Amino acid sequence: MSFQESPRPSEEDEAFYMQCRAAYLAVFRSSLTNITSKQHLCRVLQQAGRNPSSATLNKYWTATTSKLNFDDFCEILKHEEKTEESELMRVFKKMDVNGDGYITHSELEKALITRGEKMTKEEVNAIFSLADINKDGKLHYAEFCRLFASTVEQCQTAALERLDADAKLKRLNFGSQSYSPPKSSVSSASSATQRADSDTTPKKDNRSSSRPSSARSRRSSLSSSITMTSSSTKANKFPEPSGLQGWNHSFMKGCFFLEDDGSISALQYQLHIPHTTTVYLTIQPLGLSHRPDKSSAWMTVDTALFVMSAGETKEDTNLVCFTESKDKEKYIWKGELNAGTYHLLPFTSGCRLKKRSRKSPSGKPVELFYRTDTEELDLTREFREVLSDIFEIIDLDGNGLLSLEEYNFFELRTSGEKCDKDAWAVCKENFDMRKNQLTRQGFMELNLMEATEKDGDPADMWVTLEAMGYNRMLELVEACPFQIDVYCESTQPSIQPLSMDSGPKLLNQALQKSITARTGAKALRGHDNVFIYTYKGEHRISSLITNKTNQSVTVHVNNEQSRNCCSSRGMTVFAVEVPARTKMVCQHVLPINEKQDWIYSCVETILPGM
Repeated sequence: MSFQESPRPSEEDEAFYMQCRAAYLAVFRSSLTNITSKQHLCRVLQQAGRNPSSATLNKYWTATTSKLNFDDFCEILKHEEKTEESELMRVFKKMDVNGDGYITHSELEKALITRGEKMTKEEVNAIFSLADINKDGKLHYAEFCRLFASTVEQCQTAALERLDADAKLKRLNFGSQSYSPPKSSVSSASSATQRADSDTTPKKDNRSSSRPSSARSRRSSLSSSITMTSSSTKANKFPEPSGLQGWNHSFMKGCFFLEDDGSISALQYQLHIPHTTTVYLTIQPLGLSHRPDKSSAWMTVDTALFVMSAGETKEDTNLVCFTESKDKEKYIWKGELNAGTYHLLPFTSGCRLKKRSRKSPSGKPVELFYRTDTEELDLTREFREVLSDIFEIIDLDGNGLLSLEEYNFFELRTSGEKCDKDAWAVCKENFDMRKNQLTRQGFMELNLMEATEKDGDPADMWVTLEAMGYNRMLELVEACPFQIDVYCESTQPSIQPLSMDSGPKLLNQALQKSITARTGAKALRGHDNVFIYTYKGEHRISSLITNKTNQSVTVHVNNEQSRNCCSSRGMTVFAVEVPARTKMVCQHVLPINEKQDWIYSCVETILPGM
């Protein structure tokens, strides 16, 4: 049997994470320290060579933001490009009205006071006094740009040198990233975790042991190896019940969305079962109607559904069951549910739904609108197809119409605002509706009206499309539509969509419980209060770390010996910082090629000096 090698991180990825660490630790004493203000965010971004505008800072530090952590910082740097010398030169040349290579005080003042993010005269004077190197009342901007670029580079080099020289920082202060020698690899920690609020790392004796590091690692490591057979050789444990078509049936649609910080969000649902009954429950990726002859990338995304009792308090909310079996793209659970109300929590591991470039390969996005022969604005065929797909996704109950509630889930996703009943009444007057619900044609008309109001400017529409997971080629790359089906043998189930603030915490609670309930804990050697749980499902392996000590620990995770595997962490070697008295999901692992056998081989090690 031949195995496909797990993808390895590039040198570019390694260099990026080293620069993240260096910049963060140049501002904070530890990467466990949170960013607690917009000013701190600005400072650490500048240390990383970015020059954030107020608009950029406001995008990441909103009215509801109270803190950002090191992982958040890494994600921000992935989306914000460095300020290049050539870009600065281009801006200054626009201010240089006579093209002599210099900018006078009055020219700079006019530009900075009247354009963009307007400054005060005092701020302009302060900038000019620093930039006027020759004190001749002129700014030689080519020299200024060169000095700016070299200063940024010198700051970053100095930070990397400090990082390289300090062995303590290499082992202690990397939050959910690990220090590795240049030929090793690291990754971002963006899986579901239960984080502590501590801002500091406990100080410990920095004396190194005389024992060789390899020996110390063996003393505090745990090795797990699991061989998994291909899906093609597995029989479905829960075949579809005979007579299923005669059972009572309810279904609901939804969508997983990949957020800017790498997390994955989705609606939750409430299931009501009037009487105790046998239940057949499934979740699967949703194929879209006008693409029957075209395969969709998201159809390979793994899904799962966790069922929790819907108690009034956290103590009353318990994991009841979750889908473990699989039949093609469908994940299944069959069993008996008592009469009552339950939370349905959709889940995907993140192994196959990952960040991708939103840019068009040609650099030119697909056209959304065009002018007719009469110069009227209209939607292009490609855009109409995408809008039809979006309608299909947000039509949660599948009745071919959008209720106000369904439309508002879309509005909250794309604009953060709701449409009230008065605005809905205006829609009813202007767009095609039936039974006070928006038709597919009405949805097209609404989007055309918005485009007409903007005179064909597609900027706002691209914001909407990207929020729904589309790239500039109108491909759905950062979202996965799904459908939940509930069949009850002797009673009629009902499902309602929810948007619970507690949803992510409930899902994390369910995920942790599903792992700890199915497998025993193994203590790391020499650390009786640090445990690893490794859940082996039929189609997924998940691991969880429990730290019962009173201080944080850093666990180095090495998957390099795995074969035909992909990790939710995105890399084969990484480290996780587990705060004191905390459980944390470490990683999920799936096969790259489901038609081949796969081997999960993982070594977890407590980093020395902790």
